[in-house]
This record gives sequence, structure tokens and C-alpha cells, in this order.
Amino acid sequence: MWSALLLAAGAGLSTTIGSVLGLAVRRPGPRFIGFILGFSAGVMILISFVELLAKAIETEGVGFLGGHMAFFLGMGGYFLIDLLVPHDYLGQHDHPNGKYDHEFGRSPQALKRTGLLMTIGIAIHNFPEGMATFIGALEDFNLGVAIAVAIAIHNIPEGIAISAPIYTATGSRKKAFLWSFFSGVSEVLGAVLAAIVLMPFLSERLMGFVLAGVAGIMVVISLDELIPVAKTFDAEHTPILGVIIGMIVMVLSLWMLGQP
Repeated sequence: MWSALLLAAGAGLSTTIGSVLGLAVRRPGPRFIGFILGFSAGVMILISFVELLAKAIETEGVGFLGGHMAFFLGMGGYFLIDLLVPHDYLGQHDHPNGKYDHEFGRSPQALKRTGLLMTIGIAIHNFPEGMATFIGALEDFNLGVAIAVAIAIHNIPEGIAISAPIYTATGSRKKAFLWSFFSGVSEVLGAVLAAIVLMPFLSERLMGFVLAGVAGIMVVISLDELIPVAKTFDAEHTPILGVIIGMIVMVLSLWMLGQP
């Protein structure tokens, strides 16, 4: 359990890496970010279908129908969060009053508000990601590592999205870093909540349903956030190349780890 919590903490707090990058470099290369987000999406999609959903379906008491019902419930739950709490993610504008400005041409007050809105929105969206990392690691530590790495990769641009406008607006590196740090802490809280709620009742059947639900969450994150945002940075072929390479790397990793 402690290993799973540490993995979730590492994935969540990777927003601080993005924060440091956002303070050092205001505008990372678009092709690089497009590729890395596509890579993360490829890893998460393949894990969701090949590992999480497949294991759920094979679990006694879950089966094909139960596994897919939990999968769609996971998708629907994350969609509901996204609907109720829209957030601006680097290059993606869900909130009409909080658009991210690559050139920082807006007033300091507007930029600060942008950063704060993104902090709140991203923190709420990170909550189920922490649960996903924790649950995956409980099932299989190597699987948890793969999920944590994929989530950490896409948390880095989130840290940039928060720190860069706040630093530009306030001139305070400390404030920019701390707001980015707080957004990542919510991922740790999600893992802790999963531990508190699930551990007393954990059974093989319940774990099967939860794995399927986590798979649904990860697929929505990939399709609704990572890939569309990757395309805003590079409308050519770099994002889909990242998806393909991410899937290949994940397959090779699972094969080397002796997964069936």
C-alpha cells in the first residue's frame, strides 16, 4: 500500500517539474510537447484495454458485461467532473474566461486569474488520476509504475500551464512554484482516499470492477485531453507518432516484464 501511495505522490508532484520548466522557459517547443502528450496517451490507452479492462473481465464475478459497465461508469464519472469543473489545460480552453495566452499579452490580473483557474481545475482533475495510480499499483506494482510514468509525463505540461502565467503576472517564482505544487498534491489526496475507502472492503471482485472503472477514466483523459491538446501544439503527425511509439514502448515493457 505504501509503495502504491509513493507512486501516486511521485506522479502527482511531477507538476513541479513543469513548474520549474515554466519558470526557466516560457514557451517549450510545440513539437516536443505534442509528441510527449501523444506518447503519454498511447501508454494510457494501451494499459487501459490490454491490462486493466482485460484483467477485470477475467475476474470471477465481474465478467464481460460487468467489466464493461464499470468501464463506462468510469468514463461517465470523469466526463461529469469535466462538465462541472472545466479547466484550461495548456493549449486547450474549456473555460471561456481563463484562456491560456502563449505570448502573455494579457494584463497581469488576467494572467494571474488564468493561473489560479487552472490550478483549481487541474487539481480537481488530478484527483481521480491519483486513485488510478494507487489502484493499478495495488494490482501489480509494475503496472502501477507504468501508469505513474504516463500520468507524470502529462502532468509536466500542466505544471507549465500553471506556473508560467502566475510568474509572468506576479514576478514571484515562489508563488508560481507553490500553486503548481498544490495542484499536484490533489493527486496524492486521491490516492489516500482510495486507500481509506477501498482497503477495508477490498476483494478480488471489487478490485476487478475498480480496475475497469480506472481504465475508463484513463481512456477519457487520453481522448478528451491529451490527444486534442497535443494536436493544438502540432497539427501534423508528431502527436499520433507519439501515440504509436507510446503503445509500442508499453507493449515491449509488458513483454519484458513477463506479462501474458
